[in-house]
Amino acid sequence: MAGARYKTLVDRFAEDIRSGRLAPGTRLPTHRQLAAREGLALVTASRVYAELAAMGLLSGETGRGTFVKEIALPPGLGLDLVAAAADVVDLNFNYPALPGQADLLRNALRRLARGGELEALLRYQPHGGHARERAIVARHLARRGLAVEGAQLSLVDGAQHGLSSSLMALLKPGDVVAVDALTYPGFKLIAETLHLELLPLPAAEDGPDLEVLNRLCKRRKVRAIYTMPTLHNPMGWVMSLQRRQELVELARRHGLIILEDGAYAYLVDKAPPPLAALAPELTVYISGFSKNLAAGLRVGYVVSPLPWVAKIERALRATTWATPGVMTALTCAWLEDGTVDRLEAEKRQDARLRQRLAAKILGAWPRIAHANSYFVWLPLAEGMRADQIAAELLAARVSVSTAQPFATTPQVPHAIRLALGSVALPTLQQGLLRVSQALETRSF
Repeated sequence: MAGARYKTLVDRFAEDIRSGRLAPGTRLPTHRQLAAREGLALVTASRVYAELAAMGLLSGETGRGTFVKEIALPPGLGLDLVAAAADVVDLNFNYPALPGQADLLRNALRRLARGGELEALLRYQPHGGHARERAIVARHLARRGLAVEGAQLSLVDGAQHGLSSSLMALLKPGDVVAVDALTYPGFKLIAETLHLELLPLPAAEDGPDLEVLNRLCKRRKVRAIYTMPTLHNPMGWVMSLQRRQELVELARRHGLIILEDGAYAYLVDKAPPPLAALAPELTVYISGFSKNLAAGLRVGYVVSPLPWVAKIERALRATTWATPGVMTALTCAWLEDGTVDRLEAEKRQDARLRQRLAAKILGAWPRIAHANSYFVWLPLAEGMRADQIAAELLAARVSVSTAQPFATTPQVPHAIRLALGSVALPTLQQGLLRVSQALETRSF
């Protein structure tokens, strides 16, 4: 009988939420109040709310209560590239592109067609790339403060592929990985797929709280830490040299693998050296050319200690087998002729311009961002709900992300993340004005 009462109550709540009788943002009775009102045991009332939360209809917030979620949002918003329609201003994903890049690609393809290696590009490429291509990327990294041998470097099908291959190679299901409380959603997806346990680290001034990490390592067998020391996504911090040295010392003391993500590092002028330069024996450095060149060029690289290279390349064989020959050839040509250096400089300038525009339009709202980054983090005031704002903006044809895809904690902060790099400046201005208007409406 109790089971039937429980199921009836779940169905009733679900119908009320889906029909709109319970509006998004509605605070529901506490677990005890629901139990008393419905004549249920407290554990049964808690089970009702837990099932509704699993259905994506409720969210429980420590210290605040249980709230009805905004169900108008697409379930993949923040992760699903097709979530935004063609007429939507996309402030959700970053794929920075500058005017004239299509012409660059057109000319590069012509040069490649005139070359004598086209037939070779039709064949399987070596696992991890040709030695010549590895050497070209290694020289590129050396100019950015990371001196490595070509033999330490594996070319991959984009940074996401490099990250997943590294985790497959070096970790096993059940391993514990320390990670920022807010982190790159793609890493969360890989960790879930590989059945890794994530331990969230609260943020300090310019990076993860290392005291918390030290305490966690004393209590648990932490196998690795995933970190973005140079231009963190989504918080925009750049870890100081002192904090990097402290992290390296802690990793050595506890035997941690450092997984260093450098996807946005090119946007920072005169950054401290990568962790891979400070601790080459225990760091895997992963990055690619999606942000500084183009997202459609699926070329990335993994730098690792020599004893780990074979393991990582075995994971490459298990996934894509070989590097993408045509795209890698194009990318290496642009590395050699200075195109990459020029585009990186122009994108740093472009990102600064977009941040200034965001500051002008959103000046009244607290913002967390790096002056050179392509994204802004907007914490919301007490009582403002990110899912409702995101839904209102989507109805106004602007797509943004809530904190949900980035959060590794059960408690998800109410914030929105704006990607600034995927639309033309006039379109960006329109989108930011709509964001500002939505925030102003909700603040009263």
